[in-house]
Amino acid sequence: MLSLNVTEICKTRQIERPYTFLVKAGISPHTANDIVNGYSRAIRLDHIEKLCEILHCEPNDLLIYKPNNTNIIAENHPLNKLIPKQSDFDWQQTLKTLPLNQLKEVAKFINNPNEEKDIK
Repeated sequence: MLSLNVTEICKTRQIERPYTFLVKAGISPHTANDIVNGYSRAIRLDHIEKLCEILHCEPNDLLIYKPNNTNIIAENHPLNKLIPKQSDFDWQQTLKTLPLNQLKEVAKFINNPNEEKDIK
């Protein structure tokens, strides 16, 4: 089943009150409530566009796929790319504990994301 990943994106972006954030961005309170609580069974394209704009993401970031036992798809099916990877990675804590030289490398990457990097 496809569903929206807005709450997880908000958490990653450190948006503490996703509902309030969505309403302030122009999404109706009813729709914002449905999105945040996972009740959306249908979503308008203009809402997808608005979500992508305010969350600085693309539509594939908004959608997650959770397979169910009744509808089994092939392992190579494109929907499998939308299955969320289990990750409890705390990037904030990792940044706090990085040695200074590695933190400087991260800062260089963030400040120049299009520059060619020799990543090992």
